[in-house]
Amino acid sequence: MDGICTLANDRVYDQLIALLNSIEAIYGEKMPVCVYPYDDNTTQIAAEIARRPQVQLYDNQESIKQWDEFVCSVWDTHPTAQAHWQKISQEKYHRVGTHRRYCAFDAPFDRFVYMDADTLLMSPLDAIFNQLNHYDWVVYDFQYKDLSHVYDLKSAKLTELFTKEQLQTQVFCSGFYASKKGVFNTQNQEIILDKLRQGEAEILYDMAPDQTVLNYMVMRLGISNYNFALSLPSNEKTGCCVTSPHFAVKDNILYDKGKQLTYIHYIGLSSALFRKVCGGENIDFPYRDIFLYYRYLHEPDKRPQFTTKPKVIKHYPSLGKRILKKLGLTV
Repeated sequence: MDGICTLANDRVYDQLIALLNSIEAIYGEKMPVCVYPYDDNTTQIAAEIARRPQVQLYDNQESIKQWDEFVCSVWDTHPTAQAHWQKISQEKYHRVGTHRRYCAFDAPFDRFVYMDADTLLMSPLDAIFNQLNHYDWVVYDFQYKDLSHVYDLKSAKLTELFTKEQLQTQVFCSGFYASKKGVFNTQNQEIILDKLRQGEAEILYDMAPDQTVLNYMVMRLGISNYNFALSLPSNEKTGCCVTSPHFAVKDNILYDKGKQLTYIHYIGLSSALFRKVCGGENIDFPYRDIFLYYRYLHEPDKRPQFTTKPKVIKHYPSLGKRILKKLGLTV
């Protein structure tokens, strides 16, 4: 069975509704969706999920516990991460809940597409699922242009473990990917932990914990992988990121030079921003109307009606330019 997965708690309630509605706009209620709980703060999203017959909130506590323990073991091998995190937040582990997306390798789907809660689906996923007939890992992003948010570039071990070609072509963003049940099993986890304990952990980038671990596992275990952004002809590629300013809107779908996007990722925008906007605060951000359309798809009368001049996120242009420059997302 194929399905779509995401990760959420009540902090991303508005974003989750928008994502679920965007999936429903493409597939109706035919596409099953599984939401993995970031933590126990799930009262609001659980009520929303209960209204949607095709959506489930993952509740296999044994699976969740096993992955929580695995990622803590991963970061126990890192030479500096825990000291760094304790300076920032006094927590031994940083954002452990983000790793719960790994539960997708247990259940409920045989093949799945994982989408972050701050994404919206813009197209059917047939091409993505079709590539899973040939590869075990499929992505569509431009993260390979920026290794600094995946690995610690100061580590000399990085180029000992991976070739230049691997580093230039196999790095990916953890916000959107497709894979299969069982790709990472307990045996693979033990192999990974053994390699990390031998000193390889120093290459992990500790401020994007789930992303760096996923990349390491895929690359170190030699999982077969495919990236549409590297494989499609240049005239067929699309961007996927909110920092690309040139997307055109038609019938509430985004297009990149006439090509329909697969998904849009509101990368770099905080969940607090979406809560404020949905609460009626007139704050502008790129493709805000697209987000609001899907957020209120089934309740348009509740969509905020702004009458004041919009506030502009002052830091956003510089943030956008940095991400844009690094990820090369204007195709």
